[in-house]
Amino acid sequence: MNLRSTPRVLAAASSALLALGAVTACSSDEVAGADPQRVDVVAAFYPLQFVSERVGGDAVTVVNLAKPGAEPHDLELNPGQVGQVSEAELVVYLKGFQPAVDEAVEQNGGDRVFDVTTVQPLLDAAAGGHDHDHGHEGEDGHSHEGEDGHEEEKAEPAGKTDGAKDPHVWLDPTRLATIADKLAERLGTADPDRAADYTARATALRTELEKLDAEFTQGLKTCQRREIVVSHTAFGYLTERYQLEQIGISGLSPENEPSPQRLAEVTEEAREHKATTIFFETLVSPKVAETIAKEVGAKTAVLDPIEGLSADNTGGDYFSVMRSNLETLRTALGCS
Repeated sequence: MNLRSTPRVLAAASSALLALGAVTACSSDEVAGADPQRVDVVAAFYPLQFVSERVGGDAVTVVNLAKPGAEPHDLELNPGQVGQVSEAELVVYLKGFQPAVDEAVEQNGGDRVFDVTTVQPLLDAAAGGHDHDHGHEGEDGHSHEGEDGHEEEKAEPAGKTDGAKDPHVWLDPTRLATIADKLAERLGTADPDRAADYTARATALRTELEKLDAEFTQGLKTCQRREIVVSHTAFGYLTERYQLEQIGISGLSPENEPSPQRLAEVTEEAREHKATTIFFETLVSPKVAETIAKEVGAKTAVLDPIEGLSADNTGGDYFSVMRSNLETLRTALGCS
């Protein structure tokens, strides 16, 4: 080595190390170690961000992996986000909903994960057709038996898919309250000094969610119709809780294109039930819903599964979107 060049080599190496350190800091500051006084939480998508922030309060820093306006099913993680998962003190996710998050958790999550599917069993996913699982309520307020409205549903309801589960558990406020309670316990384990605070905030959130549940129960109690035609069958928890019936244009995944036969079936059912509204979602194209609405002389409206907030929803949150859904349903179903 030329000794005269050594200072320049060392300077270049130092600059490279400083640059690498800066990149590393930029990729990690949003989560790990950003504030040593707070618990660093990564939430996989919006409803889990909402409940984490409400239960955690000012004791947590929450990063949402899914950006506003993006469909969370399709989330692909960049290296920085994978780093956030590996560095977080707690990762809140729903196993089976986002394959990229499942993979990152499996590789980097360790014992720092809270899977909300472990709180309560998920419902079977609906594939389309009538969802007849709301016929009779059990002691827990949820329905367990269906009514057979069509011959082909007697052996295997058209609204079921073998083995698949519906992830949209947050659309039942009472189930979301239970998730909040369990999340408070998990945060209390990670941060024992503030365990009582997490429990208190979860209790306060439960009170708000039970109030919302009462509003839905009362608001949807007396309606001219109880069938909702939806772009995809994301509303099983909501329809079960409030004794409605969903007719899905496509199945659980909004990306699945319905067949011409399915479109014809939904059109016929919409006419049969005198549907005045065909529902579509904020993050999915309304074209198919608009086609059926035109065919049956109905209008279209947004019924939001709250997988994420739309990019232009400034200031809105879970409660405001749920209450907007309630008013939309009341109008569409002719509720008094």
